[in-house]
Amino acid sequence: MGHCQDAGNRDLGLGWLYYSQIRLLKPKTVVCIGSWRGFVPLILAKGLLDNANGGKLHFIDPSLADDFWVDRAKTLKWFENFGLNNVEHYLATTQDFIEMPAYKRIKKVKLLFIDGYHSAKQAKIDYEAFEKVLTPDSSVFFHDSIRKFASGIYGEDKVYNHSVYSYIRKLKKRHDLQCMDFDFGSGVTLVRKVPTP
Repeated sequence: MGHCQDAGNRDLGLGWLYYSQIRLLKPKTVVCIGSWRGFVPLILAKGLLDNANGGKLHFIDPSLADDFWVDRAKTLKWFENFGLNNVEHYLATTQDFIEMPAYKRIKKVKLLFIDGYHSAKQAKIDYEAFEKVLTPDSSVFFHDSIRKFASGIYGEDKVYNHSVYSYIRKLKKRHDLQCMDFDFGSGVTLVRKVPTP
């Protein structure tokens, strides 16, 4: 799944980075956009649970690759099997989600994880949908953000190129943001606002 995790060695790979950000930031509201089989939502929700401050994960995924997230009861049960009851799943794209009442109730996001469609265009939509509710110390992760590569996750007849890296290049030109690439697995980029002196 591109996060350098190794189940055999009980190694979370880049998941340690995601988990540590949750533990450091102590967020009440986290948003995760996209996940093929839930590795990142599991890590984020576990960190929230370990913080013991009532934090909640809003997980947005329209289940385009297959029907894994389609059944709401099955999805909630899947997270509960890992001892997690702090996940709210929305079977929606970001474009759909911003029209929902749940979106309007979100006032502050301290961690945003973007791992949706992997195009520069969609990454921009995902980021800008939540940019106004990010706090000065928020962290934003963009997965599959280091290089262009072809993906057939939606079927061999629907192969497309990941282009998140080109949106990251634009963010790196902004003077109000810090961007750091982690070139492991499929790569992830951490984006944060430049601290006020």
